[in-house]
Amino acid sequence: MHRGAAVRWGRVYFAVQALGGAAWWLAVALVPAVRLATLGPLDPVPVAVLDLPLFVGASAVAALGLRGAAWTATVWTLLVTVALAAVATVTGEAGRGVLLMLAASGGSVAALCLLTLGRIPTRWLASGPFAFRLAARGRTPLAHLAATLGQIAVFWGGALVVIPLVVAALESRWGLAVAFPEPLRAVGLALLVLASALGLWSGVTMSLLGDGTPLPVAMTNRLVIAGPYRWVRNPMAVAGIGQGVAVGLLLSSWLVVVYALLGALVWNLAVRPLEEADLEARFGAEFRRYRDAVRCWLPGRPVPGAGPSSPAR
Repeated sequence: MHRGAAVRWGRVYFAVQALGGAAWWLAVALVPAVRLATLGPLDPVPVAVLDLPLFVGASAVAALGLRGAAWTATVWTLLVTVALAAVATVTGEAGRGVLLMLAASGGSVAALCLLTLGRIPTRWLASGPFAFRLAARGRTPLAHLAATLGQIAVFWGGALVVIPLVVAALESRWGLAVAFPEPLRAVGLALLVLASALGLWSGVTMSLLGDGTPLPVAMTNRLVIAGPYRWVRNPMAVAGIGQGVAVGLLLSSWLVVVYALLGALVWNLAVRPLEEADLEARFGAEFRRYRDAVRCWLPGRPVPGAGPSSPAR
């Protein structure tokens, strides 16, 4: 996106946020149910004294392009989100207000980046401990497989057990839980089994044929076009999103389902471009042909399998 267009989108967001904030405060004043659902036990008067200038007013000024106002609105939004989440966790009230502020926090941070940087910085996702690094050459396929299985255990334990349990617990505590029809649990279990099998198949294939692992800290030295990679470009991402949705269904947690879908969005918009740029730089025309023939998310007609490619440049 051109810098000028990015800045305009940032300003548009802050304008919409200012209007939305003003409309919300009007609803708080006129509709008791809105006040109870979004503020819970908090007295709206002192909150309004601070929030109207620092959220509504600062957002309106930020819409004019003033960076200081954008910083003010964003920092205040983040502080309110944390404070309201604490109130909701202690009291069990104001859960809907927390959801609104979480959305506002994400939007404000993104808009601040657009307004000040002209882009949303994503390269930090591939820096530091997450920087792309090739796996050490000379290790056996079984050694790479063992490393991959260890990585999978850690990732699945965190992303598919710890985080969903915390999200589901907060969803219940904040009064946001919605009962799912019982058959959806069976659907979730079936989806979890299928998605996990796909993830394991993908990891094993990449480890045994790619001279590396699926994770960026020990990337493969060879381009893998075999197994599930013949049908879809990143079957491990497809598997991970499917697993996240499945866990949400098993826990009857719509917020966990949203968490999984947001993960898909972040991966597609932020991580995938970096990963594919790295693959193109290392494998050149071979990767471009593969990218043009195989879709990223939806499986298509399988391309012919290929043996291990030449080592990455």
